[in-house]
Amino acid sequence: MRTKPKIIFPTPEEDAEIQRGIDADPDNPEITAEEAARMIPHAEFMRRQRGRPKLENPKERVTLYVDAEVVSEFRASGNGWQTRMNNVLRDWVVAHKKHE
Repeated sequence: MRTKPKIIFPTPEEDAEIQRGIDADPDNPEITAEEAARMIPHAEFMRRQRGRPKLENPKERVTLYVDAEVVSEFRASGNGWQTRMNNVLRDWVVAHKKHE
């Protein structure tokens, strides 16, 4: 069986020496209680930052049958053809909303 390693805490004198070293380091100031209260645990911070920001109007994946000639023309226009196709459809929707 393994036993837990015994933690040896510093003596008060060693602790005071460590604290003097901390206090003397200008690159490592102690944080205030207010700063500590505003801190976010690393795991939570990483969860918040992962991935792209949420879109206000997210796109939706659909299966759509389109004439081969239409798809061919959009593809021939180069990278971003799907975005251009989306823009054409959006323009159509906007134009037809005005006539309602």
